[in-house]
Amino acid sequence: ESDTASEISFQFNKHKKTPSIGSHSSDMASVSSVSGSVLSVYSGDFGSVDAQGTVEFALDYDEKNREFQVHVSQCKDLAVVDEKKGRSDPYVKTYLLPDKARMGKRKTSVKKRTVNPVYNEVLRYKIEKMVLLIQKLNLSVWHNDPLGRNSFLGEIEIDLASWDWSNRKLNWYPLKPRSLSAVNGVDHRGVMNLSIKYVPPGSLGKTCPKNPPSGEVHIWVKDVRDLLQLRPSGVDSFVKCYVLPDTSKKSYQKTRVIKRDTNPVFNHTIVYDGFHTEDLKDACVELTVWDHEKLTNHFLGGIRLGLGTGLSYGISVDWMDSTQEEVAFWQEMMSAANEWIEGLLPLRSL
Repeated sequence: ESDTASEISFQFNKHKKTPSIGSHSSDMASVSSVSGSVLSVYSGDFGSVDAQGTVEFALDYDEKNREFQVHVSQCKDLAVVDEKKGRSDPYVKTYLLPDKARMGKRKTSVKKRTVNPVYNEVLRYKIEKMVLLIQKLNLSVWHNDPLGRNSFLGEIEIDLASWDWSNRKLNWYPLKPRSLSAVNGVDHRGVMNLSIKYVPPGSLGKTCPKNPPSGEVHIWVKDVRDLLQLRPSGVDSFVKCYVLPDTSKKSYQKTRVIKRDTNPVFNHTIVYDGFHTEDLKDACVELTVWDHEKLTNHFLGGIRLGLGTGLSYGISVDWMDSTQEEVAFWQEMMSAANEWIEGLLPLRSL
């Protein structure tokens, strides 16, 4: 039922049940190299102060260097966060939306004890002009609190498709309260349609020629829907698969690239053998979707299928962080041997 399939051997027995931290550092401490933590655009405290004041900045695109430049000049009349001391320690932060993770955030230095900070700093993004024109610029001002949560002071959002690029002058813009539409929709990355199955060792009977001597996990990646459209032509996507804690070449598998499609159909099946039933508690299937480009691939979103306990073979790991939906999907597979379990799971930042 799938147009491509791969089968690889996956040996868990090299991981001891109670390893020392030192002996496991090479195997497990760096296993999350495939993905990193991405904070929300809106990671902070909104309730303490009301947005007020203005920000002065200019936008430009350097054609020669293929660079988007945000010249942040200054702010005026910002809200006071610490009323007892009458102070704010503001800085400016920018993201390109809708995919804040792809290009990352840029931020200015922190100016202490002022509601009228002067920055005169340029925040730069290496990005093609045609890609930039389907983005929005989110520029926000924050109070820096090194001992607590940073406080939101206001923002402005600009649709770069309608921006007048002949306007390179510094202009003043009023800071607005947080955008609820952006909060709710900024991290929508699409959904993955897949099925998984666990075949326990020897469960198919002696008469079955394909009866596995060790257990197998089957992963059928069917399709992905509603991917972020990074270019006017769409997106060239593929799916990577690892079974953590193993990030070796033996564990790594990927689908073919589907070009110019935000709803790619992969229909790709992967089989991992060497799975004993007890390994299902400590392993995690990580499926990530990437946009393929010549120089570098860009992360679009992913899922992690496991029990989400934060532990793997007694070691604390950041990748054992499955959501409730992902945990329920994995548990259903564990409780229904030899049966395909179907799911439609939202992609997320990892």
